[in-house]
Amino acid sequence: MVRIKILVGLVVFAAIMGTAITFCALQPVEPASDAVQPVESAFRFVEATIEDVQSAIRSGSMSCQAIVAGYLARIEAYDQPSGLNAIIFTNPNALTKAAEIDRKIAAGETLGPLFCAPVLLKDNYDTADMPTSGGSIALKNSIPPDDAFMVRKLRAADAIIIAKTNMAEWAFSPKQTISSSYGRTANAYDLDRVPAGSSGGTASGIAASFGVIGMGSDTGNSIRGPSSHLALFGIRSTLGLTSRDGVIPLAFDRDIAGPMTRTVTDGVNVFNVVVGYDAADPYTEFGRDKVESDYTSFLDADSLQGRKIGVLRALVDTDDSDPEITKIFEQALLELRDAGAELVDPFVIENLDKHMAASNFCVRFRYDMHEYLQSLGDSAPIKDVLDVLDSGQYSPYIKDRLSFFGGGPADVHPKDEETPCPDFPDHPGRQAYLADVIHSMDEADVAAVVYPSWTNPPAHIDKAIEEYKGDNSQLVAPATGLPAVTVPMGYSYGHLPVGLQILGRPYAEGLLIGMAYAYEQRTQHRVPPELFPEL
Repeated sequence: MVRIKILVGLVVFAAIMGTAITFCALQPVEPASDAVQPVESAFRFVEATIEDVQSAIRSGSMSCQAIVAGYLARIEAYDQPSGLNAIIFTNPNALTKAAEIDRKIAAGETLGPLFCAPVLLKDNYDTADMPTSGGSIALKNSIPPDDAFMVRKLRAADAIIIAKTNMAEWAFSPKQTISSSYGRTANAYDLDRVPAGSSGGTASGIAASFGVIGMGSDTGNSIRGPSSHLALFGIRSTLGLTSRDGVIPLAFDRDIAGPMTRTVTDGVNVFNVVVGYDAADPYTEFGRDKVESDYTSFLDADSLQGRKIGVLRALVDTDDSDPEITKIFEQALLELRDAGAELVDPFVIENLDKHMAASNFCVRFRYDMHEYLQSLGDSAPIKDVLDVLDSGQYSPYIKDRLSFFGGGPADVHPKDEETPCPDFPDHPGRQAYLADVIHSMDEADVAAVVYPSWTNPPAHIDKAIEEYKGDNSQLVAPATGLPAVTVPMGYSYGHLPVGLQILGRPYAEGLLIGMAYAYEQRTQHRVPPELFPEL
């Protein structure tokens, strides 16, 4: 560890001084002087926020290059050596971008709101300067022709993409994060546990402070589930409020992309940047006039005062619920009351069992992937996602799901198939579910609904499939298109994170953000994983 500290100190010192430094074989030595020590202590990388990064740069105590070098050093020191395997590769242009930001600062130029914030990007976000594989070895060397919409927004805000993160192959699995391209990711709080899927690499990487901003995607669980298992804030927006252009799809009529962060404030600052209309995503036409001018205006520590919140007992008191997590949830309800909320307990959604049992999922992966692969142009490594079945380029655990999700013709929209499956706005089953949720909320006069994001702790990594249960994120928001957030509410069995999920009406992101922020500020449940301290 002494050797790692010295290496990191020298890298950071070199970045601050703007000097080059060459390392020979590393030898165990003691610091020769105090020169490096102030650099090590000038900035705390663990749990640092966007504001921490920018304040350090504004004060002159750190350069952007030093910040980026420090996070790259943490990845090098911890990710593979620990067996976490959250990061698949780092961005070779990250330090160059940091140097550009330092030059702009020195010249007094105006910078974007996320300047120098290091980003960990899930491997299904298109990047024109790095491969995007979607967790599949078949696309491991695929470099898209342009950036995803959200990536362009992040770069325009002067955030720095420093690394890409591992994901469950094709985003198929909520249970675990294993890809044929880069292997298996562990949970940063317990390496013998899963981080859930499919955004497990982003979740574990952000929890371990390998970056400040994490970006994931969520078809049914994959932002909120891993965020819950890693004590993060995660937000799934209303379907139509945010663009999915350039994000490898699983089910375009359910997919959502967005931030996963250690604090609500950071998540909202990122959300402010990436939200909004995109002509390349037709769904965003529905939310075009629903975007708030500034989501940070909802960061009010008194946001729970006087709010009526429904407690969805149907997703709490189940046969599979772990008693310890139920106990933590009951404590969270007390915390909500203490913060001024009025609970409607129990809150009942009309026809909930019927809706949850309904077959409302459109099998459209093959069609959506056909559209994505066409966007890659002539350089697309494959032309049909089912080609990977013939080539054997997949992890064995996804074979059945690949066959299932790959149903239907590649070039026919599901609504035009012999047995039509309409898009969300025209889907009778999903619209009926949405109507029943809103009607039930109106009848009970509740502003939001709460339940545990998971009713069970993270599964053991070698029993990810057998121990998969309690995943509540799949059950309401994806089918209805409603927004939901998760925020840390404590730890089961001493160290395993548990998340509180808050669901709202369409386009009620501001309200959910305020409630999550008020709860976070009052409880301060998040603590960093012990395995990844300051270098």
